Amino acid sequence: MANITRWDPFGEMVHLRQAMDRLFDESFTRPWRILGWEGETFVPLDVYETEDELVVKASLPGVKPEDVHVSITGDTLSIKGEFRFEEETKKPSYYRQERRYGSFHRAVTLPTQVESDKAEAVFEHGVLTLTMPKAEGVKPKTIKVKARGMIEGEK
Repeated sequence: MANITRWDPFGEMVHLRQAMDRLFDESFTRPWRILGWEGETFVPLDVYETEDELVVKASLPGVKPEDVHVSITGDTLSIKGEFRFEEETKKPSYYRQERRYGSFHRAVTLPTQVESDKAEAVFEHGVLTLTMPKAEGVKPKTIKVKARGMIEGEK
């Protein structure tokens, strides 16, 4: 004998709402899960360009400058390093531990060609600032328009 189940549209909406709540909860409290970075230490970056250079700023609080390794291969910028746990506690009794420790690696495709041999890296107050001059071929060129004479019919 077949069982007939009555369809409950509100029950379906509750399941959808619970799924959306989980999605928003995880995206704001643990965004690295959604982006596939679980288990890795995430390094936030700002990347912007001026007329002559490309600038990348990375937040690396607590990292020593000598523990950061920066390289440019082709159009890929790579920043590697390690957040070290330096606090020695005999019997830790943490209530909450949210700071992440361990190695990190962040690779970014650069939006324009740069002259990597002229790049500069400055580390100040936990922020790594990379300044890379744009390659000559990608810098904007201004072309001056010259007038040659009058168009036929004008006086």
